[in-house]
Amino acid sequence: MCGIVGAASHRNIVPVLVQGLQRLEYRGYDSCGVAVHAGGLARTRTTSRVADLITQVRDDHVEGMTGIAHTRWATHGAPAVHNAHPHFSLGPGVAASDAVGVVKQARIGLVHNGIIENHEALRAALERKGYIFASQTDTEVIAHLIDSLYDGDLFDAVKAAVLKLHGAYAIAVISREEPHRVIGARAGSPLILGVGADGTENFLASDAMALAGVTDRIVYLEEGDVVDLQPGKYWIVDRAHKPVGDGQRPVRTVQAHSGAVELGPYRHYMQKEIFEQPRAIGDTLEGIEGIVPELFDGVGQDGKTGASAHRVFKDIDKVLILACGTSYYSGCTAKYWLESIAKIPTQVEIASEYRYRDSVPDPKTLVVTITQSGETADTLAALKHARSLGMEHTLTICNVATSAMVRECKLAYITRAGVEIGVASTKAFTTQLAGLFLLTLALAQAKGRLGADEEANYLKQMRHLPVALQSVLALEPQIIGWSEDFARKENALFLGRGLHYPIALEGALKLKEVTYIHAEAYAAGELKHGPLALVTSEMPVVAVAPNDALLEKLKSNLQEVRARGGVLYVLADRDTLIENSEGLHVIRMPEHYGALSPLLHVVPLQLLAYHTACARGTDVDKPRNLAKSVTVE
Repeated sequence: MCGIVGAASHRNIVPVLVQGLQRLEYRGYDSCGVAVHAGGLARTRTTSRVADLITQVRDDHVEGMTGIAHTRWATHGAPAVHNAHPHFSLGPGVAASDAVGVVKQARIGLVHNGIIENHEALRAALERKGYIFASQTDTEVIAHLIDSLYDGDLFDAVKAAVLKLHGAYAIAVISREEPHRVIGARAGSPLILGVGADGTENFLASDAMALAGVTDRIVYLEEGDVVDLQPGKYWIVDRAHKPVGDGQRPVRTVQAHSGAVELGPYRHYMQKEIFEQPRAIGDTLEGIEGIVPELFDGVGQDGKTGASAHRVFKDIDKVLILACGTSYYSGCTAKYWLESIAKIPTQVEIASEYRYRDSVPDPKTLVVTITQSGETADTLAALKHARSLGMEHTLTICNVATSAMVRECKLAYITRAGVEIGVASTKAFTTQLAGLFLLTLALAQAKGRLGADEEANYLKQMRHLPVALQSVLALEPQIIGWSEDFARKENALFLGRGLHYPIALEGALKLKEVTYIHAEAYAAGELKHGPLALVTSEMPVVAVAPNDALLEKLKSNLQEVRARGGVLYVLADRDTLIENSEGLHVIRMPEHYGALSPLLHVVPLQLLAYHTACARGTDVDKPRNLAKSVTVE
């Protein structure tokens, strides 16, 4: 992984390819490259940024009307030019050259997202046929495999090759022998077809954002599809390699605005996205006049209403939440809401763990997936595993209406965070919490556990959230003061209780992701069961301290830290009676927000991570070793 762009046109397509890569930079990457048909196959690759690739392309005079491009996040093989995509196959007995420009002997060029699980066996078989490998990647195996099966028709060769692949892939392939053709295929990794506006070109991409400003007419390829792209036409076969009929893969109009990726007055995308949260929450809740199950009704492939949330909510008596990373912590928060407000037993599972353990299925369970991109490989696989166990009631909280997850789940709530560029998720997290709180209220209502007065009060609080968030963002100068202390540390501890324990976990994750400071989070009551041994004056301790039923317990935990010489940084509500003193730094939240307090308390933790990262000089938007959309296991 991470990003694919391909095109077949009657014009020089290189500017479109590299511009597409620029729009996919937010996913994270450690190398990038482009290959085009230019009388033969020409290739340029780099371990620098896309901006450097653009310079190389210009200096090398790389031009062509058919081409593929890629940003890579290393899985097999270190970040190095010889491991960067596109990969070439020069046929048996010839090693692929790292030289730029036209590689006359190159027969197949390929880019790939995903992981090929049987690459070692395929590699051994291809080496026996005389193929020489120039990289450590699993991707190069696919290029040589297609070359070994090529007999004058690239579409047939790709169809034959994918039958031999085990694992996840989205690929785009070009051939020296067919200068106006790009073949794409996908299984387990996203790939879309972009239909050119004037009928003279067509495109492939891993994300519609890559094609913003080029075309807004998108076809979402389904699992197992293989597509043949030519300048004025395309056709698709399904996983059984049967032709896909008219209307089976509809052309959709998708507005992927390039303006969404402009920084404006902000220093980094992470900062921009933190400050977009009032707008994102407002958009996510826009038009909601009352709590009704129909808010979560699914939409079928034909655009008509799908499954009925009203019927499903009446039928289920448990909730299973599946998610990864930040989305998992939003699910952990929702567990408190679902059990205290809706009175529904709720289990939260890390998606990558759930699918590999024995569990006890219950067909009356609502399986809820949470994902920003809707393409998270582990969460998609966990969903399929749950369905294989007979749990057919599925719902997703997702930020991308056209994603694989939305298509796979019968019910959905689409958050409206907008495009999130920074790898460390911020506005996606808070909009997920908003969607999950709505789900809690809808389930409570369906079960007869939400009175009219309670509903009105909760709706009033939710509508006030954008204003409340603006007040929290005004605390930024105080948080910058904290960040100057944290920038000099290498370890940190985060504490929370109840609803705010998952918020402490999310705060620690943010600090780890963008500052590279080792951070851990604990339920505060666990301090004396081990973590207290870590507390010294060099271990800052962050505590989330709302004025709730657990406040007095939390105050006792804070005293335990102070007694051991620890330095405390406390996010306190106005009336908690926790005062600044030596070794105790307090920032007061503007107001207490009850059950919705997690949405407010997480924002200072996001700002703390951001400003600490700025003080340490790290790459805030593209942290080392991390990718935005994790589309491989």
